[in-house]
Amino acid sequence: MRATLTLESTIYTPRQMQLPDAPQLALAGRSNVGKSSLINALAGRRTLAKTSSTPGKTRSINLYRVTPGDFYLADLPGYGYARASHADRDAWARLIHAYLTDNPHLRALVVLLDSRLAPQQLDMDLVAYAQEHHIPLLPVLTKVDKTSLKERAQVARRWADILGTPEPPLAVSSRTGLGIAHLWRSIERFVLATIDESAP
Repeated sequence: MRATLTLESTIYTPRQMQLPDAPQLALAGRSNVGKSSLINALAGRRTLAKTSSTPGKTRSINLYRVTPGDFYLADLPGYGYARASHADRDAWARLIHAYLTDNPHLRALVVLLDSRLAPQQLDMDLVAYAQEHHIPLLPVLTKVDKTSLKERAQVARRWADILGTPEPPLAVSSRTGLGIAHLWRSIERFVLATIDESAP
């Protein structure tokens, strides 16, 4: 898929949550999982989403319009940033909760999982939260260029067991481009399913 991503709105508080009437997929993950780099890889641009060596850079929900297709990718604030204040972490949690649970246009949660790490409790909590609220999941292993095939396969199998799915998470690398086209196809399937369901 050759797509153009355009940053259309930035949301800092639930009161600012005026969402477009169009399908949306949200990207969520730990603060150092490589969310901004993945968005840049999806866009084919290096500087669309700001990247930083300091975790916790994304403190708002950034809505990117995808064309063609006229749907949106929502970059959610990263979680698990230890240096953030309790007040900031609570505010981000409320913002994410409002977006995920009060959004009729949300089609799936793209949960980003670091392929270098064994399943982390915060990630498992997010998966359980999504399942509890009946939000479809699209699990993605990031930074796979930094792991061996054996290490990646072990982590993927553990996540498949946790998710209760026969298929392992998608494996992607923002640096090499591995899996990016596959991820786009998976994203498109959620959007096309939405279109099919709304057809008369």
